[in-house]
Amino acid sequence: MTNSVQEHIVMNSSDNRLMSDVMKANLSRRSILKLGGAVGAIALLPAAFNSRHVFAQPSQPIHIRKMTSLGFTPIPFSSEDRVTVPNGYSANVFYAWGDPVGLEHNQPEFKSDASNTAEEQAAQAGMNHDGMAYFPFAQHGNEHGLLVMNHEYIDNGLLFPDGDKTWSLEKVKKSQNAMGISVIEIKKVNQQWQVVRPSKYARRITPHTPMQLTGPAKNHDLMKTAADPLGELILGTMQNCANGETPWGTYLTCEENWSDIFVRESNNFTQLDKRYGIMQKEKEDKYRWNEFDERFNTDKHPNEPHRFGWVVEIDPFDPNATPVKHTALGRFKHEGAMLVLSKEGHAVVYMGDDQRFEYIYKFVSKGKYNPNDRVANRRLLSEGKLYVAHFNEDNTGEWRPLVHNQNGLTAENGFANQGDVVIKARLAADLVGGTKMDRPEWIAVDPYQTGSVYCTLTNNSQRGTEGKAGINAANPRAKNNYGHIIRWQENAQDYLSETFTWDIFALGGNKLKGEHYVNGDDFGSPDGLRFDNHGILWVQTDVSSGTLNKKAYEGMGNNQMLAVIPEQGEFKRFLTAPNGSEVTGIAFTPDNKTMFINIQHPGEPDSGVTEPDQVTAISTWPDSQGKTRPRSATIVIQKEDGGVIGS
Repeated sequence: MTNSVQEHIVMNSSDNRLMSDVMKANLSRRSILKLGGAVGAIALLPAAFNSRHVFAQPSQPIHIRKMTSLGFTPIPFSSEDRVTVPNGYSANVFYAWGDPVGLEHNQPEFKSDASNTAEEQAAQAGMNHDGMAYFPFAQHGNEHGLLVMNHEYIDNGLLFPDGDKTWSLEKVKKSQNAMGISVIEIKKVNQQWQVVRPSKYARRITPHTPMQLTGPAKNHDLMKTAADPLGELILGTMQNCANGETPWGTYLTCEENWSDIFVRESNNFTQLDKRYGIMQKEKEDKYRWNEFDERFNTDKHPNEPHRFGWVVEIDPFDPNATPVKHTALGRFKHEGAMLVLSKEGHAVVYMGDDQRFEYIYKFVSKGKYNPNDRVANRRLLSEGKLYVAHFNEDNTGEWRPLVHNQNGLTAENGFANQGDVVIKARLAADLVGGTKMDRPEWIAVDPYQTGSVYCTLTNNSQRGTEGKAGINAANPRAKNNYGHIIRWQENAQDYLSETFTWDIFALGGNKLKGEHYVNGDDFGSPDGLRFDNHGILWVQTDVSSGTLNKKAYEGMGNNQMLAVIPEQGEFKRFLTAPNGSEVTGIAFTPDNKTMFINIQHPGEPDSGVTEPDQVTAISTWPDSQGKTRPRSATIVIQKEDGGVIGS
C-alpha cells in the first residue's frame, strides 16, 4: 500500500477493543504457538494450479521440499538509488511504467518527457506497480507464462510534463488509464526473461473497463446509478493494491484507497461517507477526476462510491472475459485476498482492511472447488459467509459472522438484508465487535503448517493517542512506529474453523534506536508478505517516504525485503530498494528459480506529489545514467548459478 491522502485519519470511532489492549494483556506471557499440522495445503502452491485450459502444472514435475536454512549472506541497509541483492543473484528491470503491454498493432513506446497521450497510456504499463501473480502455461511453465499486476495510483507530477497545471479531460483520461491492471505474456529466452510482444493475452484493465457484479449487493438499491439502473454492471476498477490468485487460474485484484478519488463538494456527508472516508477534498484532492468525470462527484452520483471497495476476479487467459466484482467478500479498503482451500474443498479468503484501527476478515464459500469444472469454480466467490476477527486476551480468537439477522445485524440497526451488510461491512464489523488492528496489510498462509496464517500490521503512530489503547500494547513503546506480524492457527488445522489461537510472530524495530526485537536483521513497517513453495516467508517493507531514514527509522536506509524460515525465526535482508520507493508485489515461477518483485514510486517526495521541475531530485531509477524521470517497474531476480531463490 502506498500513502493515502487519508493516511493520518481514523475512520473507526466504534468502542471495539483495540488490538493494542489485547496484546498488552498478553505481553508478559506471550510465547510462540506450537503450530501443528503435517506438510500440506498443497492447493496453495503454484504447482498445484491446473485446468483443462492453458493454465496447468509445468511439464516437468517439481519436487517440493521444505527449506531448512537460508543460503545467502544478508546485505546491509542501503541509501543508494538502486536495487541491491546478495552476491550470487541478479536483479533486472523488464517491465516499467510506459512500456508497451504488447497489444496487437498498438505498442506505443514510453516518452521520457511524459508526453504520451491518454490513448497511448491505455496500451502501456500503468504507474506504481503493486500486487502481482504469475500464471504458468501448461507446457514449459517455469519459462513461459502470464504475469498479472496492479497499478495502484498515479503521481500527476510524473505523469504529465507540467504536472496538474492546465487540467483537462485528456489528463483525467490519461490518469485513469495509468491505473488498473496489466496482463502481459512473458518468456525466458537464452536465460533472460522478456515480455512477449505482440501477445494475444496482452491486456490493460482500467477504470473504464466494464465489470459484472455478483453476490448480495448485486441489484441492491445502493448500487444503482443513472447509467446502471439495475445495479449490476460497473465501469472499472482502481486503486488496486495487493492481490490474490485462485487454484482455477484467475487473478484477484483488491480495491484499496478508492475513497481518495471521490469528492463531495457539499458538506452533506452521509454515515457511509464518513465511515469510508469520502471528504470535501478541494485542493487536497490529488486526482481531480471529478472536474471532468462527474461519476466521482458524490453529490451528483451518491451511489457511485458503493461500487468500489471490492475484490475483483480476472481471467488472465481470456482477454475478452468480463472481470467480476464479488460483493460477498465485503466492501472496505482491501489490501489483499489470500485464498486457500479447506480440507473439504471450500474456498477460504483472508483479507485485511488497510487503515488504522480497521479489521481482518475471512470469507468461506458455500460451494466447493471442483478441479474438473473451471466454470463452476468461477462462481465460488459469489456466495458464502463473511466473518470479522475478534482477538481475545488469552491468545484465543473467534471469527464473528457478518450475516444478516445475526449478532445485531438487523433492519433496526440499519441492515435490512445481506446486501446492506456487505456494502456497509465496516459498520457491520463495528457492531459485531471485531478487534481494531494496526493497519492490516498482506496475509500469507504457510504451505507447510495447515491452518497457520500470518498478517502484516504495518504501523500505527496514533496508538495511545486515541484515548482507548493506553500504552502501546506490542511492547512498552508509546507508539507502534515499526509495526509487527501477527500469526494465528485455525483450530483443528481447519480453515473453516470459527475459532483460533494467535501470537505475535515478530515486532519491527531499530537497534540503532535501542529498539531491537527480532532475531536477525531489523525492519519496520512490514507490508508485502508471501510464502514461496519451499516454506520461506518473504517480508517487504513500506516505510513512508517522509520517514525513510529519519526519526524512528534513522540509519535504516531505504525500504527492503527480508526472508525468514518461521521455525527458525531469523530474518535476513535480501533486497534493498531505490530512493523514495516501496518494495511490493511478489511472484515466483513454480520451480522457485525466478522471483518477480515490483518497485513502486521511486523518487516519491516526503509529502504530496512530485513537482514537475523536481522529477529527478530524489531518484532516476531505473535510468542508470541518472537523467530521466523515475519509473515504477517489475524486476526479475535469479540466482546466477540457476538455483532456487533463497537456497
